[in-house]
Amino acid sequence: MTPLVSVVIPFYNMEEFLGQTIDWVLESTYSDMEIILVDDGSTDGSNAIAKGYSERFGKITLLKQENQGVSVARNNGISQARGKYILPVDGDDMLCSAFIGEAVSVLEERPEVKVVTAEGEFFGDKTGARKLPRFDINLLARRNVLHVSALYRKVDWLAAGGYCPEMKGREDWDFWISMLKGGGEVVRLPIIGYKYRIRPNSKRIRTRKLKREINDLLNARHREFFKRVLGGPLRIQRTWSRPYNKVLSLLGLLK
Repeated sequence: MTPLVSVVIPFYNMEEFLGQTIDWVLESTYSDMEIILVDDGSTDGSNAIAKGYSERFGKITLLKQENQGVSVARNNGISQARGKYILPVDGDDMLCSAFIGEAVSVLEERPEVKVVTAEGEFFGDKTGARKLPRFDINLLARRNVLHVSALYRKVDWLAAGGYCPEMKGREDWDFWISMLKGGGEVVRLPIIGYKYRIRPNSKRIRTRKLKREINDLLNARHREFFKRVLGGPLRIQRTWSRPYNKVLSLLGLLK
C-alpha cells in the first residue's frame, strides 16, 4: 500500500491561475493523494473555483481563513493533512506528473533524506531552466536553494515548528533552514518536477523592499546556525556574510 501524500495549495486572489494549477496536480501519476486548498481571504473568484473542484473531487478539501499570509495558510492546511508526506504547491505554479511518485520512493527507501526536490523550469513572463545550485547547508545559510514544491515528511514539519507567520517574504527559505540546520539530506531528482510561474507583480518581487526586515528576523530565529556556518549574522549583502564576519572578528568588532 502506498503512503498518502497531502498536496497543500494556499491561494489569495488567484482566479486566473488556480484552476490550471489544480488540474496539473490532478494529472499526477501518483494516485494515493489528497489536495487541500486553503483560501487566504480571497476577494476575487478564487474561492468559487476552489469550491467547484472540492465538490467535484472527493480527494479535494477546501479550507477558508481570514487573510493572514501564506505561512499561516500553509500551516493551516498541513495541520489538517492526513498524509505521511507533504507537498506545498503555490496557487499559480505547475506540478509535473511524475514528481510525486518518484519523490515518495526516495523518502520511503532513505530515512536519512528529509527533502526531495527536482529540476525546475520558469514559465509565464520568463522561460527556460531554473538553475538552482545543488543543496549545501553552507549555501543555504546565504540563499534559498530549494523550491517551495519539495516533498517532505509531516513529522519534520512538526519538528521544524511549521512556517513562520512573521515572515513576510522568503518564508520557505526560513522553513528549510529550520528543518535542515540540525541535519538531514536533500535529494534532487534528475527530472523536471515543477514549473515556476513568473509574473510582473509576484510576491517575490513585492517583498524585495523587505530585505532588511527579513534578514533581521532570520538572524533572530537562527542566530546559532548563522554563527556556526557564517561566523556571525547574515548580512544584507548575503554572499559576503562569512568574509565580513571574519574581518570583524579579527578586529574584535563582531558583536
